[in-house]
Amino acid sequence: MALPSGYDLFDEVPSVGEYRHLREIAGLSRKSDAAAATALPNSWAAALVRTADGTAVGMGRVIGDGGCFFQVVDIAINPEHQRRGLGGAILARLLERLRADGPAGAYVSLFADPPGRELYRRHGFRESAPDQLGMAIVLGPAR
Repeated sequence: MALPSGYDLFDEVPSVGEYRHLREIAGLSRKSDAAAATALPNSWAAALVRTADGTAVGMGRVIGDGGCFFQVVDIAINPEHQRRGLGGAILARLLERLRADGPAGAYVSLFADPPGRELYRRHGFRESAPDQLGMAIVLGPAR
């Protein structure tokens, strides 16, 4: 998927600072430096959009066990750069990687906030309810 002029797509995990900044300005929940520093190297795949000056303006990751289950996470675009196809390019790159390197039959899931649902549908994702219903728990502070 081609990006507009002035943007480049990389198979790259964002730095902790880039990750935290993009999550925050895109309206996603905040993550600590420690949590991000642990999580990012454990990405199965990642895609990062940078402007010509090297600024990270969009990202996405895939996490998973490498065999049976994968989850698309952290799709975040700087609001000043939204509506230009960056999210679609990131998702397409991640799915390309999954199709090339992931095993046949692997289950790829994601949680879709309302603004992103149409993007995910365009790339083949379907709602799993009522057969399956996503559930989550957020852990409290460490003791």
